[in-house]
Amino acid sequence: MHLPPHSRENVLPLPVVLISTISKAGIRNAAPWGNITPILRPLDEIVLASWLRRDTLDNIRETGEFVVNVPPATMVEEVMICSRNFPPEVDEFEEAGLTSRPSAVVAPPGIEGSVAWMECRLVEEITREKFALVIGNVVRLEVNDRYVTAQGNLDIDAARPLCMVCSNDGIRFAYPVDAGRFAPYSEMFVRRS
Repeated sequence: MHLPPHSRENVLPLPVVLISTISKAGIRNAAPWGNITPILRPLDEIVLASWLRRDTLDNIRETGEFVVNVPPATMVEEVMICSRNFPPEVDEFEEAGLTSRPSAVVAPPGIEGSVAWMECRLVEEITREKFALVIGNVVRLEVNDRYVTAQGNLDIDAARPLCMVCSNDGIRFAYPVDAGRFAPYSEMFVRRS
């Protein structure tokens, strides 16, 4: 079956995060995002793609700060409430029943109950005709103690970080499942004899 190129999210699972910001007027905003990725290990930067008209993008431009909250699958209803197009003067934490969590380095709060929190500062915005790429530097990363192993790794089965796969008529929410295979990084390098 052939699909149009813009349907790539129909076959490519995307992470779901809630990006929290604060406007200059002090209004808290929480918006779901699927178009986000780290930029090359071991760099500290991430990139997110945004439509040009979003309250989150406006807030990041105004303040230079944001928090990437990784919600567990149990927060899917809150994520859906945050996906609604509320006016900029509406506190989306209140609308979705989210509990704010003080950040250590940036002004916007995190969201309590998340799997992890990435406090970020704006590094650069690359603007195109229909979208912007926002590059942020992760200045602080914290994982919820409930979802981390004794070795400091994410416990995927406990955390169940939310992800999504789009379809022609909506979104199917899911979470990763351990495939049962571990590979050390050294396995990826070609050994020369």
